[in-house]
Amino acid sequence: MLFNRHKNALVNAEQALPGREFTPFALTEPHTVLGTPLTGPYPAGLEVADFGLGCFWGAERKFWQLPGVWTTLVGYQGGHTANPTYEEVCSGLTGHTEVVRVVFDPAVVPYETLLKTFWESHDPTQGFRQGNDHGTQYRSAVYTHSVAQLATAEASRDAFQPALTAIGLGAITTEILPAGPFYPAEPYHQQYLSDAKNPNGYCGLGGTGASCPIGVARADG
Repeated sequence: MLFNRHKNALVNAEQALPGREFTPFALTEPHTVLGTPLTGPYPAGLEVADFGLGCFWGAERKFWQLPGVWTTLVGYQGGHTANPTYEEVCSGLTGHTEVVRVVFDPAVVPYETLLKTFWESHDPTQGFRQGNDHGTQYRSAVYTHSVAQLATAEASRDAFQPALTAIGLGAITTEILPAGPFYPAEPYHQQYLSDAKNPNGYCGLGGTGASCPIGVARADG
């Protein structure tokens, strides 16, 4: 297929699909597990974190289970095409990866705890794939919302690498960058693995068995 050649190499802005001015759907339902709104504005005192760790169905479930997480939603980030559809992202022609947005109370669940969940829930050494899921949309990524988040994410990567090396895995390929535009995924993707939707649905996530040292990752700022 024409799209297959784009699945294992990131497109640049000139190669990417043109996109559209508006999202072609609305997210109106509350979170099917937490009962909270999916989109902002969010209550004062909460923070936002974005993670890509393979198929976003299983990734979202990992985070909504953590105490202190106020809401989660899945979407597309790190690419060029404005307001892409799922089919466009899967073509490899938008440059996005599948991500979960986590809105959390840092007084209850520190950002370091989210990072520990992120690192231990997938294999961050696999490049443009995660398990049996292949393509640039499955790449590992952390998109940060402050200087402190960026420093903490980079420190956690450096702390986790020796644990991966010790079990014979290679270098971490995770993309760690300041957050760019986040485009919510279609309503049927939101909380896809919840009891209200598909409790026995497909989840391709699998960790490495290595433990990420929490606390070592903390950065001031």
